[in-house]
Amino acid sequence: MSLPNEPEAPKEKKLRFASFAIHATRGLVRDQQTRRMTMFVLVIVALVMLFLGATFLAPVLDPHLRPGWFIFYWAICAWITMTAVLLTIFDLLMVRARGRGEKRRLQDELAEDDEAT
Repeated sequence: MSLPNEPEAPKEKKLRFASFAIHATRGLVRDQQTRRMTMFVLVIVALVMLFLGATFLAPVLDPHLRPGWFIFYWAICAWITMTAVLLTIFDLLMVRARGRGEKRRLQDELAEDDEAT
């Protein structure tokens, strides 16, 4: 309990799940090594899910007996695959942008060297 003349203590800001997810995603996307490791893990998980769904889990995932499980399992597999594909496209665009920047930097250096001589 506070006294009437005391200023109120600042309220602590609670970390919300959406805020955490956004910050974690930014960190994942910005670092090339982390991004590529994530792509690798996602592709491995998708391949394992594909293998298990086509072999050992096929009786459990029979679309005629359990359509809900079938749709849920393959939707998760597709979501993981699309995440890997989107990360791959983003990585490709980042590499191309970095290459253009380096090319521009080298052209500027060569232009400065030509002017100096």
